[in-house]
Amino acid sequence: MNKQNGKTGRVYLIPSTLGDMAPLEVLPISIKQTIEQLDYYVVENEKTARHFIKKISPRKSQPSLKLSVLNKFTEPQEIPGFLNPCLEGYDVGILSEAGCPGIADPGAAVVKIAHEKNIQVIPMVGPSSILLALMSSGMNGQNFAFNGYLPIDSSERKKYIKNLERKSKEDNQSQVFIETPYRNNKMLEELIKSLAPSTRICVAADITLPTEYIKTKTAINWKRENVDLHKRPAIFIIQA
Repeated sequence: MNKQNGKTGRVYLIPSTLGDMAPLEVLPISIKQTIEQLDYYVVENEKTARHFIKKISPRKSQPSLKLSVLNKFTEPQEIPGFLNPCLEGYDVGILSEAGCPGIADPGAAVVKIAHEKNIQVIPMVGPSSILLALMSSGMNGQNFAFNGYLPIDSSERKKYIKNLERKSKEDNQSQVFIETPYRNNKMLEELIKSLAPSTRICVAADITLPTEYIKTKTAINWKRENVDLHKRPAIFIIQA
């Protein structure tokens, strides 16, 4: 266990893989070294976090791990307590379910409190599906916006898509968003129907996995494409 004698512990933002694969194929060795030093973690799901830690560091003692769970069921008043180990001199790792903590991830709530408590925050290198998708899209990487999930209601979603298209055209801005994996096919259908024929759509699915699929086409050309995105983690990007 890594304790800072006489000092406040630090918060490490630890990326994880974007799917079930060998961690060190996409993560630097520094992730393994950090995990081997830490026993305190803030995670979204205890079972999958333990599985990831065991996969990247098989010799790590599982009984020594002290995991605090942060997800949609966590009460806000619980979150400050997750950093108590830092105040006692121990480093804490924030571990995302997939990709980078704090980006489309509840870990941002802990990082906010860390700054308020003057606790050092250390981001670590790892895959971000949002940035990897944007890198490979051919769209504007200097001016872009991540919009999270779009509205579920069909009419609201269509209006939202048109607004994103308008903003993209006015500001020359790439518009990035995600969808629940089992609704991916419906999302692509909606984009093809709602967007102008010349508006470009990038679909980036299963990023870093053997089944990786990344294509950018105009809305009219997507009509000729046959792809099944059902239950595949995907990023959508549009640019008018």
